[in-house]
Amino acid sequence: MWERWRDQVEFVVVYIREAHPEEGWVVSMNRAEEIVVNDPGTTAERVDVATTCALRLKIRMPVVVDDVDDAVANAYGALPDRLYLIGRDGSVAFQGDRGPFGFEPGALEAAIKANLGAA
Repeated sequence: MWERWRDQVEFVVVYIREAHPEEGWVVSMNRAEEIVVNDPGTTAERVDVATTCALRLKIRMPVVVDDVDDAVANAYGALPDRLYLIGRDGSVAFQGDRGPFGFEPGALEAAIKANLGAA
């Protein structure tokens, strides 16, 4: 989707609070992939974790990091993850349901098409 629309839509990943830190809910898939993340206590630590995540997942779009006060995550109800489309006027044009079950890239792409008037 990013490759298809990146010339018309500015994509950005906002790295928020770690969903599965060692101090919280550890998932077996993380263990199998040797992912061990401590819950960052500072914004600088969160930036380090986000950088590792972006490199490991080979994320090619810009990644920004929410401060440890979780202001962005709280404002957008983004925990644990959520897709948004912000319109040219700055308003929310699409708000996906909370992830992981509500994480539906196809719904975001449909919203992008509708917002751009594309077929």
